[in-house]
Amino acid sequence: MAEIPDFHAELDTTGLYCPEPIMLMHNKVRDMQAGEVLKVVASDPATTRDVPRFCQFLGHELVDQQQLGDSYLYIIRLG
Repeated sequence: MAEIPDFHAELDTTGLYCPEPIMLMHNKVRDMQAGEVLKVVASDPATTRDVPRFCQFLGHELVDQQQLGDSYLYIIRLG
C-alpha cells in the first residue's frame, strides 16, 4: 500500500451513494483554501468515475486514487 500524503481535511462518505459523496465534497472544498489537500474515503464504486470528473471540472488535482478492499481513497489538492 502506498503512503498517504499529508492532508488538511478528511471526508468520509462511506455508505453514501451518488450523488451524495460529490455533493459533500462540494461543501467541504468551499471551506478550504487553494493548495490544501482533502482526503476522501468512499464506498460507492461510482466515485471512481465521479471524483476524477469533479477534479477535472473544478480544476483540482487528483493526487492519488486507491482501492482498499471495499473502500476507495482519494487525495485531492485544491486548485
